[in-house]
Amino acid sequence: MRTETKSSPIVLGVDADTERPAALAWAADEARRRRRPLALVHAQGEPLPGSRQDPSLPSWQQWRDEPHAKGSAVLEDALAFVEKRCPGVAASALLAEGHPAWVLAEQSRHAALVVVGSRHLGAARELFSSAAVALPLSARSACPVVVLREDEHTTHQPPHLVVGVDGSPNSAAAVDFAFQEAELRGANLRALYVWHTPLLGALDEHAALQECRRVLAETTAGRTAARPSVELHHEVVEGHPVQELSRAAADALGLVVGTRGRGGFRGMLLGSVSQGVLHHAYCPVFLVPHRRHQ
Repeated sequence: MRTETKSSPIVLGVDADTERPAALAWAADEARRRRRPLALVHAQGEPLPGSRQDPSLPSWQQWRDEPHAKGSAVLEDALAFVEKRCPGVAASALLAEGHPAWVLAEQSRHAALVVVGSRHLGAARELFSSAAVALPLSARSACPVVVLREDEHTTHQPPHLVVGVDGSPNSAAAVDFAFQEAELRGANLRALYVWHTPLLGALDEHAALQECRRVLAETTAGRTAARPSVELHHEVVEGHPVQELSRAAADALGLVVGTRGRGGFRGMLLGSVSQGVLHHAYCPVFLVPHRRHQ
């Protein structure tokens, strides 16, 4: 069960590559914006065979001592970065053993957000890539997961977020979260329902569009009354959900999708969409679990 309080931290999975601080900077800024503490977590999985340099030491000792020293140095550098960038943010560090996705999922039980960086590396080096960490983490996380690309991302005015809607309880949770984020950032919100015609069989296109609009309106109903400062825009577009959502969020502050959702018309599977946008969207991607996981 998830427990969140006002002191629930922003949890950041810290990569060993300190030359790419984009995720660290974003998480520090977010902790300051939300007035929450920042928990830096560096997780070390099983070492690769043959990594020992001193054959006189037992393997278990060599495998623990060297990575622990390096991990501690990584966390110290990260703490110094946060202190310099956001002096008022309370930051802590945790060096843990285990797969990063498993460790961060455990930390998510008492977190407001879990943040991970993503960059495309070779398979053997994908420690904090979207495939190795974000997907298994989002399947287990008790709180929303934010995946950040290390590439430079440009946003346009007015600031806005994009949320994918498909009529499932998962997308409803994503809409709730998207409204909160838009209000927090003083941003507009663009709600998209993406559909495409089936490869086989007939479809009444007019009736399909009417159903899409109905689902979109019902999913977002009532939120603007609760958060009147958020300007909401509805849109139904035809195409592939991953491509259309990624294109719509090209200059957005973030793209919000539910995880493991399934609803609407054929092809609108937010479980697969959440995986696809991690590889195609250049803005921050917010993966929101259904409330039953919280």
